[in-house]
Order: sequence, then C-alpha cells, then structure tokens
Amino acid sequence: GKSCPFAGICAEFCYAKKGAYIWSNVKPAFERRLEATKRKDFVDLMIEEIVKKKADRIRIHDSGDFYSYKYLCKWIIIAKHLPNVQFYAYTKSIPFIRILEDSTYSIPDNLKLIQSYGGLRDYMIDLNKPHAVIFDNLYELKRRGYLDASKDDTVAAKPGNIKIGLVKH
Repeated sequence: GKSCPFAGICAEFCYAKKGAYIWSNVKPAFERRLEATKRKDFVDLMIEEIVKKKADRIRIHDSGDFYSYKYLCKWIIIAKHLPNVQFYAYTKSIPFIRILEDSTYSIPDNLKLIQSYGGLRDYMIDLNKPHAVIFDNLYELKRRGYLDASKDDTVAAKPGNIKIGLVKH
C-alpha cells in the first residue's frame, strides 16, 4: 500500500503480497529500495547503476507504483539522461500522468507508461494510449484483441503496442 496510492481491486490479488515478496529476507530489501527512491541522490544513483549494468531495457517496478508525482518525475529525468535505454512501467497512478501532460516535464520517447486497469482512477485511462488489462483467461484476452504479455512482458515495452493483456495468476 505504501507505494500504490491508486490501487483498487488489484490490491485483493496483488502478487506482491504473497510468495517470495513476503519472505522475511526479501521484504526488508523491498523496504530499502523504497527508501532509496526518496533519497536526494536517487536519480544519480540509478543512472550510475543502469550504465554500469549496460542495460538496454528497464521495467520500472516489479511491484509497487509511482507513489508520488515527484517520484515519477525522477524517472523522467533518468530516462532523459539515458535516451538509448528503453524504460517501461505499468501504472495505476493515472492522475500523475495527466499532470505531466499539462506540465513542463514531457514524457520522453524512451519511457512508456502503461496505464493499468484495476485502480481507483480507471475512468481516467485513455484507451488510445498504452494500457493493460488483466483477464481471467487467454481466450478472452485474445478475443478482445490484446497482446499477451503474461509470460514475456517485454512485448509491453515495444513501441506501438497499446493493448497489453495479462492473464490473472
């Protein structure tokens, strides 16, 4: 809950509340990562780490979300500093995206924000922009014309793909 201010129904089946995420040796690591995002030098640390790892594609968050507008802006700065790295993130923090659209912080081409259904602000999702829906089964996902990102979500990072589907697990 700390890092998902707009979580809705998704909180009921959130995979970050079960499995390895709650192991006594894993949970503190996620807490440390969350605290690191609040540091003044977070942007510099992330840029340094990404360059060191020679990453060419980064999924921001495997759990959690953009918990504040300021935190989202940090990732925009990181993406702008690393134009050859493709960044992508699923997010229910749709209000922050709408603020961005009216601000001086433009979303760089190498940062794909995928609006994700299941949050408190689903009514704000723009279906003409990248968005993700969780389906009960693969048949329904394909019937509705969504790309299956259930086993390999790197399809979500690719330009042009705006209808991303995931099967509930």
